[in-house]
Amino acid sequence: MKTPINLTRRRLLTAALGGAALGVLAACGEDAPPPAPTVESTASPPSASTAAPAATQAAEPPPASGPPAGTRLPDIAARVRQAQGDVGILPPAPATASDSPIEVPAGILAARADRLITLSDRDELSATAWRNIGWKTDFETSLVHFDEIFSGGVPRDGIPPIDDPKFTDFAEAVQFVAGREPVVALRINGEARAYPLQILTYHEIVNDVIGGRPVAVTFCPLCNSSVVFDREVFGSVLRFGVSGNLRNSDLIMWDDVTETWWQQLTGEGLVGHLAGVTLDFVPAQLISFDEFKAAFRDGQVLSQDTGFSRPYGRNPYGGYDTVDDRPFQSDGRLEERPFLFQGRLDTRYRATERVVALEINGEAVAYPFSVLSEQRVVNDSVGGEKIVVLWTPNTVSALDKSDIATSTAVGSGVAYGRVVDGRELTFVIKDDAFTDQETGSTWDVTGRALSGELAGAELPPLVHANHFWFAWAAFRPATRVYTASAAS
Repeated sequence: MKTPINLTRRRLLTAALGGAALGVLAACGEDAPPPAPTVESTASPPSASTAAPAATQAAEPPPASGPPAGTRLPDIAARVRQAQGDVGILPPAPATASDSPIEVPAGILAARADRLITLSDRDELSATAWRNIGWKTDFETSLVHFDEIFSGGVPRDGIPPIDDPKFTDFAEAVQFVAGREPVVALRINGEARAYPLQILTYHEIVNDVIGGRPVAVTFCPLCNSSVVFDREVFGSVLRFGVSGNLRNSDLIMWDDVTETWWQQLTGEGLVGHLAGVTLDFVPAQLISFDEFKAAFRDGQVLSQDTGFSRPYGRNPYGGYDTVDDRPFQSDGRLEERPFLFQGRLDTRYRATERVVALEINGEAVAYPFSVLSEQRVVNDSVGGEKIVVLWTPNTVSALDKSDIATSTAVGSGVAYGRVVDGRELTFVIKDDAFTDQETGSTWDVTGRALSGELAGAELPPLVHANHFWFAWAAFRPATRVYTASAAS
């Protein structure tokens, strides 16, 4: 049985590798892709002596519970290897891991001790393959077995992060960012910046310093997960890159000091010297560019002058919002499987339903957009904290139509604490404005009071994101899901 080529990854590869890749893909033909690796079921792992040469081998060890005999792996990985070997268009791997790695506190070492796995023979084989292509990660220190990790079809930093971001003002930004396009809004120490998803889609990580704080602004298109982290870890500032690998379809990042592999959605070190360490999240909002402009008059916008030639504003994941590549049986129901997601889908919601996801004091909660679009405001308590979720309708999807600016409006959700100066507030939607019942003050989507008794006040920002449901449920399976009945 053969599975069809995944068109989404073909589009991304073409965009990521630039014009030279077009020749590779064109030579293959739209309807006649080149032969792809075939995985046969075997009782024991293949011999390391049969591994591909280090110069061409992809970090793609097959899963222990991999596809049945004869199933073709996504041939996009083979095309990446071909393009990398034939055309010198990919950036070289950055600096190797430091000889003096960061010292991990004793408390963290003790806490992770019971979580470390013992590598199987298959894990060792995978680790050897990764070392052969240049990784200096401490693969002996891992929280996960390597059959959970899949190649996304590109090599390390084949999707290049932005390490020297440039910013522009609104006068220029409106020339390339439409008003309803989604941007990651970040404000630190009075400095506000917007990072359009039209740019992040092609780079996934921006290593920046804003308000004096080193941050990594990240976006995994496959999970719709936009998350911001502090890059300082135990006194060292890390530069993060794209490993080329995925787990639960989510981006695995790597750092240039220890070459630890990090899970983007959770911020946790998975494999390497810093396994078990969790990066500090930085609160940010995914909102429309219009909303950012209205809130931050002096804000800056990430420029398309990135040093790379990419079709910014074009979506290489056309139609990914409604993934329907390969239906599969899960809990007795036919469901859709997002790209390289091997887990069991939580069938309470469609895989690519967007949710406002957050976790406070160990309690994880998801607020589905299908519910938020009806209620607009949710007052709730999570982990003992009083919170409010606000939803606005105008933000378009970055993963729908080929032209992001004309994509379908899916809305965006934000979350804040709702205690201001010791006073608990209760929010409602009134005359299409977010209003607190206690003072009648009106608030915007960035958590600032625009008018009324509390004008100028700000709601405490909370770490949250607008993830796809399948991804959040995979990493937080015990999550509470807010339902319409909970409001009554």
